[in-house]
Amino acid sequence: MPARPRALTPDRSARHLFGSEMRRLREAAGMSLEALAGVTKFSKSSLARFETAESMIPPELPPMLDVAFGTDGIFGKLYALARHEIHPDKFRRRMELEARAIRIREYSPQIVPGLLQTPAYAEAQFRVHLPDASDDEVEQLLTARLSRQELLSKEPQPHYAAILDEGVLRRRYGSWAVMREQLSRLTELALTPASFVQVLPFEHGGHALAGGALSLLTLDDDSPVAYEEATTTGTLVEEKEEVRARIRAYDLLSASALSPEQSAGFIRSVLEALPDEHNP
Repeated sequence: MPARPRALTPDRSARHLFGSEMRRLREAAGMSLEALAGVTKFSKSSLARFETAESMIPPELPPMLDVAFGTDGIFGKLYALARHEIHPDKFRRRMELEARAIRIREYSPQIVPGLLQTPAYAEAQFRVHLPDASDDEVEQLLTARLSRQELLSKEPQPHYAAILDEGVLRRRYGSWAVMREQLSRLTELALTPASFVQVLPFEHGGHALAGGALSLLTLDDDSPVAYEEATTTGTLVEEKEEVRARIRAYDLLSASALSPEQSAGFIRSVLEALPDEHNP
């Protein structure tokens, strides 16, 4: 006798509603999980976890479901809500504003900013910062991180700039191969029509933003907001004069950092100096 499908609770969250609608439309179409696996790239077991909200929805799935069920974008809309739910309230608000941003500027003193991370680097970072997290929890965090990166490819594409402290390039997360891939990614983004990356060398010394990471967002109505982030806390700053003070500090730091061209060369030099994986 086949096991009874797990009961769904669509009233709990957007993610649960996504799964409930996924099962409802699949069953209405007379389609088994095996059949749905045949028209998506996901396994039967993965699809079952998405239906019961046990796993975070990957960004590739919603458009596949909208095509499979002819639902005209409904799964894309549910996903836009569900993707925020894994994050704490303050960071969720930051993501909502980030989605409206026409310009994003970031300073990072410790790690590669989330919008620029490769999957392997992001996973390594999560495992270091959350050593007790299960594989499923890390997978959900990673899926959420990668879905957030869709911001940089949406239309119209926001202008993105980042200032990275030299320590970001030299502090290893994961294997040397992981770092090699991540640094290569940064060189690709150092100077493009929509993005540029600057490096702040150690020799620059102290500066006004040394206390933590900073994101500056210019929204679609031209209003600016700032988000300051420490190891375990984040603060959204919306008072205009306070935001202006942070913009001034960022602009000064940008003027002191290497140019995008110089930064690309600097990153390549760090990349070339990385030890061989088999001979560290």
